[in-house]
Amino acid sequence: MFKLSRVKTIIDKEWAEVFKNRVVLFTIVLMPVIFTLMPLGLLYFFGHNAAMQGGDSADVPAQFMMTCGSLPMMDCVQIFMVNEFMLLYLMMPIMIPIAIAAYSIVGEKTTHSLEPLLATPITTEELLAGKGLSAVIPAVIATWGCFIFFLLVVPLTGVSKDVMSYIAGPTWLLAIFLVGPLMAIMAVIFAIFISSRTADPRVAEQISAVLILPVMLVLFGQLAGIIILNVQLILITAAVLVLVDIAMIRLAARLFRRETILTGWK
Repeated sequence: MFKLSRVKTIIDKEWAEVFKNRVVLFTIVLMPVIFTLMPLGLLYFFGHNAAMQGGDSADVPAQFMMTCGSLPMMDCVQIFMVNEFMLLYLMMPIMIPIAIAAYSIVGEKTTHSLEPLLATPITTEELLAGKGLSAVIPAVIATWGCFIFFLLVVPLTGVSKDVMSYIAGPTWLLAIFLVGPLMAIMAVIFAIFISSRTADPRVAEQISAVLILPVMLVLFGQLAGIIILNVQLILITAAVLVLVDIAMIRLAARLFRRETILTGWK
């Protein structure tokens, strides 16, 4: 029987061990701070630099300009720019859980602390749920917390009300509060796959980081004008991620063989 008390015990154990690692702490704390302050600094410079106010829209894809409707050109340019920043917030729910989950199993290989745990009555589902949530929860909290801080500070950068309304609108909110957690779940499961088959946490983390590539492709696609982030694209992405997450969760439960771990890990 699936028991939440056992899952909570796993989460507490994971946090007690993982947060001792400086690399993990750096990823959880410093990276979100950098990813938040960088766009705020650029928006402040953009909003207070007189020369920038007279810029043109030559670098903004025509497809994006068409989606701005009757907004002034400068507002459209700022919206185009903040859409690039959105992808920073979608990297956080990937990079943070990867750092935690990649260390989660590989670290226990080296310390031989997983075998005694597997010898207890805990089920595979409870174990994977505990390890997964211990990585997803910090990632989601960090992403949401940084976005809320970003939302509160953006008005001080000098952006227009239309730009502010766009940032607080459905495109950003769906990306941060819906797509973000779904990406975190995918990243955690993938990292568990990799870490259960490697012997070094750094190798597991580096291989798992391949999940950042799709986000980078979207970034370059936006810059080239091929991809325009909007509500429709965000909802399609969320639907795809739900299907991928469900499939990966089922696959993880099948591939995680506790008997092999108990008898084969050295």
